[in-house]
Amino acid sequence: MHCKLIGIPLQDGASQLGCEMGPSALRVAGLAAALADLGHEVSDLGNLSPPPTRDVAHGNSAVRNLPEIVAWTELLADVAYRESGEGMPIFLGGDHALSAGTVAGVARRAADKGRPLFVLWLDAHTDLHSLTSTESGNLHGVPVAYFTGQPGFDGTFPPLATPVDPANVCMIGIRSVDPAERATLSKTEITVHDMRAIDEYGVAALLRSFLDRVAQADGLLHVSLDVDFLDPAVAPAVGTTVPGGATFREAHLVMEMLHDSGLVSSLDLVELNPFLDERGRTATLLVDLTASLMGRKVLDRPTRSF
Repeated sequence: MHCKLIGIPLQDGASQLGCEMGPSALRVAGLAAALADLGHEVSDLGNLSPPPTRDVAHGNSAVRNLPEIVAWTELLADVAYRESGEGMPIFLGGDHALSAGTVAGVARRAADKGRPLFVLWLDAHTDLHSLTSTESGNLHGVPVAYFTGQPGFDGTFPPLATPVDPANVCMIGIRSVDPAERATLSKTEITVHDMRAIDEYGVAALLRSFLDRVAQADGLLHVSLDVDFLDPAVAPAVGTTVPGGATFREAHLVMEMLHDSGLVSSLDLVELNPFLDERGRTATLLVDLTASLMGRKVLDRPTRSF
């Protein structure tokens, strides 16, 4: 597989600074070498530069950095479309606002290929706010609403070439949902597996059901991995910690199953804030999880001493 590393130093969607350092931390933690050791061709395309902004406003005064997020979304949709034509783009974030653009771009590519795009959203949050419903104003909370074509983005965000069918979105690890997001969920066919579902049924059964649907539809699969999918005890480098997340082994099992499926065509690694990390442990874990997704087996996991 040709893996394309694309750095996105975006932190305008979050309230806490530091995510712009995420791409550098993933590189320092050895992402390229881990993928190359698995036999993949690796191209590091460097970091994207912040795009120029234009005047854009919204009636919700709480919304923060709207011109910047709109500009990033336009840029990332173009980059994701271009780089998904061949190989597997791996988007190194950066906060989760970047997925508004990356998913929009790979959805357009899937449509060109005549195949449906499915999205696996590994996150503590649904990120299903509209520009009107967000109270924090942090736009890392809106990408799913945007790329599934929910109302409230016309006239501000770029028009979608190909919205993702909400029925093709599966969220795993959810444990913090605002009332407005809950109301939107009730009107869509998005599949949501919260942490209780994982406790009751196990992550393997929940994921297997979704992967079977992707395979039956001959779909392409985009995976968006937010650091806060993981329990903060194992992944502290995130500004939106919610206790009770996925364990080390649950996360690796998800990645190993994704590799076995052969369905993943693109990947987001988001919300890594190195300023909040402990001696690089979260960045290292994300590299290890990506390696599991790309073929590293349990028996091949390296021993580390810190």
